[in-house]
Amino acid sequence: MYIEIIIILAILIFLVLYRKNTGDKFYKYISRGVADIYDKYAPYSFKIVREKTKELGQEYTPRQYLIQALIFAGGAGIISYLYFYSIIVSIIYAVIAVMFIPYLAYLRCNKVYSEFIFEQIQVYSTNVIMEFNTTQSFVKSLEGVRDSGVLEDPVLTDVNEMISIAYSSATIDDAIAYMNEKYDFYVIRNMHQLFLQITKEGSKDSGEALEGMLQDIDMLVESVYRDRIDRQQFHKQFLTFGVALYFLIALIQYLLGNESYLALIELWYVQIMLHAVIIINSYFLISGEKYYNEDVGAE
Repeated sequence: MYIEIIIILAILIFLVLYRKNTGDKFYKYISRGVADIYDKYAPYSFKIVREKTKELGQEYTPRQYLIQALIFAGGAGIISYLYFYSIIVSIIYAVIAVMFIPYLAYLRCNKVYSEFIFEQIQVYSTNVIMEFNTTQSFVKSLEGVRDSGVLEDPVLTDVNEMISIAYSSATIDDAIAYMNEKYDFYVIRNMHQLFLQITKEGSKDSGEALEGMLQDIDMLVESVYRDRIDRQQFHKQFLTFGVALYFLIALIQYLLGNESYLALIELWYVQIMLHAVIIINSYFLISGEKYYNEDVGAE
């Protein structure tokens, strides 16, 4: 046990000395490697999401990813060593923990992107209604919103495509169908359905109906932002609880005594049970992260 601790300390000392002797070369080499891996193996759709996350200034830098990798590796190594008192097992768990970082980055970037898209949809819907009250034309309303500078890509590009479709087909049906398919939000579908009715059937009280739609949008935005606050509070409590579960093994060791525990983990079925505890708790944490990061802004 003590030999393994000495080996870990020796590795840490070596890394610190190597870092001091080589300046920024070691950090630059690692961070460049991390960035290259993400660029090479990430799916095309995720690259688009990640580029938008970068554009919004919310993507991690290679240095932040490196720090995250060190934290994951160190945390997994310490926890697994506390369970098995084996440097080999600790290294294996540290490597596995680092391998989950790309998946967590995928979840986080999708969260940022979905929040951005929802905000853009809210801006699109609100401004189209406001423009329609002035122009009384759906296509002219789209042009007004496009030229106002309130939209960003990809929604801006899709609004341009809507305008092009509307002019080429001389009807708004195909343009609306295009947008409904791109963005599956009920607020968009309801608003577009209302514009179809106004355009085709006419409506004497369209102003009142559109005002009601604006109120619905405001209520939706309020509920979504309330959900975000609730998720953030839940996320902090969830992580605290999940990490604490790993360290219950320390309580068991305290109750049994260190020597009794070391004798106990020599049994193969006890080791299987300990591995199962780590795997189940890790699955619990990852599932929670998935819940926290997905469907943000969904209705």
